[in-house]
Amino acid sequence: MFKKSLTTLALSLVLSVYAQSSMAAPVKNIVLVHGAFVDGSGWDPVARILNKAGYKVSIVQEPQTSLADDVAATRRVLALQSGKSLLVGHSYAGMIISDAGNDPSVAGLVYIAAFQPEQGESLLSLAKKYPPAAQSITETPDHFLYIKPENFHADFAADLPVKETNLLAQSQLMPAVAAFSAPAGVPAWKTKPSWAVVATQDRAINPELERFMAKRAHSTVTELKGNHAIYASQPEKIATLIEKAAQSLSQ
Repeated sequence: MFKKSLTTLALSLVLSVYAQSSMAAPVKNIVLVHGAFVDGSGWDPVARILNKAGYKVSIVQEPQTSLADDVAATRRVLALQSGKSLLVGHSYAGMIISDAGNDPSVAGLVYIAAFQPEQGESLLSLAKKYPPAAQSITETPDHFLYIKPENFHADFAADLPVKETNLLAQSQLMPAVAAFSAPAGVPAWKTKPSWAVVATQDRAINPELERFMAKRAHSTVTELKGNHAIYASQPEKIATLIEKAAQSLSQ
């Protein structure tokens, strides 16, 4: 009887260790990537909420000189993390995380009113499928892009105070045309779980395009009533969605 009890105890311990080893490690690293025309400071409200919830947040400041440069900048930040990361991108950054997300350290992807390309598609080719309401992006003589300041509020961030969007318009980060025309490689959403937020009042990316891309990628979709910069205007809802994605990956 004693020997049988020891055998049962040993078996229970083995099963317990196996169960623990087979469980996914908690995803506590959140890497946020900003879109075109702005820098990473717009993620601040979301980052504060996630930090308070116990997540380690890193914000990529990509140069937007080319898609390849921006992917490299994101991979550089991913390499600094310990353990698995959840990669989050807004707008143009969807192009970036679709490539950088192939890194083995990335557990999943979250697209916030973002592009989700198939292999060979560029941002420009995707935009042509469902043209956006906004037509205020202008090219400089040396092939960089900016939003006409008088249109910035309505086309990019109508849900934010005018005082705030005036500053954003005056301090725009200009992406290279080459970044928007570069074809995507094999996207990470083909092999990793993804989530997508559709901003239903988006004028920078047609909401129908957001729906099309999310459906094609089999992403878990959330629709929120709001403009393109929804990560800045509704940080609580965006942070909650990111948390749920991270918790799902940790199960």
